[in-house]
Amino acid sequence: MYPAFLDDERQIAPARAVRTQFDDGSFTLRSPMALQPYARCVGEWLERWAKETPDALALAERSDSAEGWRSLTYAQLRRQVGAVAQSLLDLRLPAGRPIAILSDNAVDHAVLMLAAMHVGITPCSLSSAYARSQDHSRLHGMLSVLEPSLVYASDASVYAPALQGWDSDAVRVFSRNASACSGALPWEQLLAGQETPQVQQAMQALLPDDHAKYLLTSGSTGRPKVVINTHRMLCANQQMMAQAWRFLAHEKPVLVDWLPWSHTFGGNHNLNMVLCHGGTLYIDEGRPMPGLIDKTVRNLREVQPTMLFNVPRGFDMLLPFLEADDRLAADVLARMRLAFYAAAALAPSTWQRLQAVAQRVRPAQPLWLTTSWGSTETAPAVTTAHWHLEGAGCIGAPLPGLELKLVPNGSKLEMRVRGVSVFAGYRNAPRETAAAFDHEGFYRIGDAGYLVDAEQPDKGVVFNGRVAEDFKLSSGSWVSVGTLRVDLVSQLAPLVQDIVLTGHDRDEVGMLVFPSAAGAADAARLEQALQAVMRARRDAGAGSSQCPTRAMVMDSAPDADAGEITDKGYINQGAVLSRRAAAVQVLYAHPAAPGVIRA
Repeated sequence: MYPAFLDDERQIAPARAVRTQFDDGSFTLRSPMALQPYARCVGEWLERWAKETPDALALAERSDSAEGWRSLTYAQLRRQVGAVAQSLLDLRLPAGRPIAILSDNAVDHAVLMLAAMHVGITPCSLSSAYARSQDHSRLHGMLSVLEPSLVYASDASVYAPALQGWDSDAVRVFSRNASACSGALPWEQLLAGQETPQVQQAMQALLPDDHAKYLLTSGSTGRPKVVINTHRMLCANQQMMAQAWRFLAHEKPVLVDWLPWSHTFGGNHNLNMVLCHGGTLYIDEGRPMPGLIDKTVRNLREVQPTMLFNVPRGFDMLLPFLEADDRLAADVLARMRLAFYAAAALAPSTWQRLQAVAQRVRPAQPLWLTTSWGSTETAPAVTTAHWHLEGAGCIGAPLPGLELKLVPNGSKLEMRVRGVSVFAGYRNAPRETAAAFDHEGFYRIGDAGYLVDAEQPDKGVVFNGRVAEDFKLSSGSWVSVGTLRVDLVSQLAPLVQDIVLTGHDRDEVGMLVFPSAAGAADAARLEQALQAVMRARRDAGAGSSQCPTRAMVMDSAPDADAGEITDKGYINQGAVLSRRAAAVQVLYAHPAAPGVIRA
C-alpha cells in the first residue's frame, strides 16, 4: 500500500530515464524531461513572495524569552534583508572577500546570508563545531583560506574566544554581547540600515554564474575544500526538484529542520526549497543527540510539518519516541506528505520501523519514504526517487538537466555527473578542481551505484557506498563498506547506533561498534547479538568480505571535535580509524585481547 498521489501526474512526475550504453562498459542516464526556466538569482525568490504573499510566515525560531516563536513574514524578511544589505554596502567591504558565519542556524543568520547574496557579497556558513572546539586551529585555518571581510556569530560570549589569535582586519558582528569583543559591531546596527536604490541596483546586476555562496566540503574523504555555489546552480536545482515534485507548485512546504546551513542538505536543498516556493521554515534548535532530540520532538508535535527531512541518525533517534506514544506519532505525522532521508544510507530496519509507525497511527494515509542523492558540489540533488519505493537503497534517477554516468572502477560502477547545477570548481584551488573532473567534464563525486534493474532504467539506481571507503583484505577481496555497514547496523538494531569496519590489508573484517543507549545499558545482550550475527553470516556461507569475525564495543561515542562524526550526524569512517588506530591493533591482537568479541 502506498500514497495515491504517487500515481497522480499532476502531483508527481512519472518515473522516466534514458540510458545510453558505451563500449567500455560505462553508460549514462538522463531524464527525458527538459529543464524549464528558473530564477536568475536567489534574491528573486524573496522579491516574489514579499510581493505576492507578504503576510505569509517565512522563518521562525524559538524565542529566548517565551515559549513561543520569533517569526518573520515574507514582507518582514525582505525589509530586514534590505536593511542589512544596505549596511553591508555602506561598510564598503573589500571586493572578492566573503562573509564568514560561525554560528548555528538562526533568523539573524538567514537574514545576513540572504542580504549578502542579494547584493553580490558571498557568504560562507561554517560548521559551529569549528568555533566550539577546544582547538581553534582548524577554524583559523579555514578563515585564513576564506580571507573574509566580515565575520558574524550569534553571541560574542560564545564565539569571540574562538577568534583570539587569528590576525585579520575583518569586521566582527555579533547579535548578542558585541560589547564583549573590542571593536565589534552589534547586529542591531546592521538592521538599522536605511535601504536605498543601491540594493535593488546591485541585485539586478547579478548574473546567474556569479558566486552565490561558499560551502566547505565535509572532509569525509580529505581536507575540506571551498566549493563555489553559483546562483545558477542553486536556482536550477530547485527547478529540477519542482519538476519532479509537482505538488510544490500548489502546496507550500512547512518544515521543522535542524540540518545545518553549513552543509548543502540543510542550507541548499531544504532552506532553498522553502524560499523558492514561499513556504515556512521553523528552525529546530534540537539535534539527533541525547538531551537535544527532545526539543525536536516538541517542535514536530507543535508545528506538524508537511515534510520531514533528516539524516538516518535523526530518524533512528526519533523512532523510540514515536513508537512509545501513538498520540505523539499521530500529531507528528498529521500533515506529513513525506519523510526524506539523505547524507547517509538508511538501514532497512529504520525504514521498516518508520512504516510500521505510520501504518499504526494513520493506516488510511501511507507515509511516502523517499530520498535523493548528490553533494556539496552539485547544489545538491542529482537524483531523486519520485515514485514508490519498497525499501531503502534506491537513490532514484537523474533530475532534468543532469547526466549521470556510471563507469567501471574495480568491482564497482563509479558515479559521475555533468550538468547545469554542477559546480565549476573549488575556490583558489586549480589543482583540486582539475582532479575533480574527468576528460569529458563529468564531476567525479566518489560514490558508486548500480541499476535496480538493468533492463528498466526507470526503476533507478542503488547506492553502493563510497569508492574511497572500500578496502581490500589481504586475500585481494574488496569490502564494500557502505553496503555491509548498513546491513550490519540493521541486523543489530536497536542495540547499535553505528559501526566502523576494519580490515584493510588484513585477513578478516572487524567491527568497531558504537552502541545505542539500549546496547550500552545491556552489554551482555549486545555481545550475544554481535556473536549471533557474525555466526549467522559465517554459517550462511558469506564470503570473507561479507563476514566480520571480530568486534569491539567502543566505550565512548564518536567525537565531533575530532571529526569522527559530522554535525549532520553521520560517521566519518576515516577519522574514526585514524583516531582509534590503537583499538584496531587490539582488535586484531593474537591471542585475542580482553574485550574483543569473536564469532
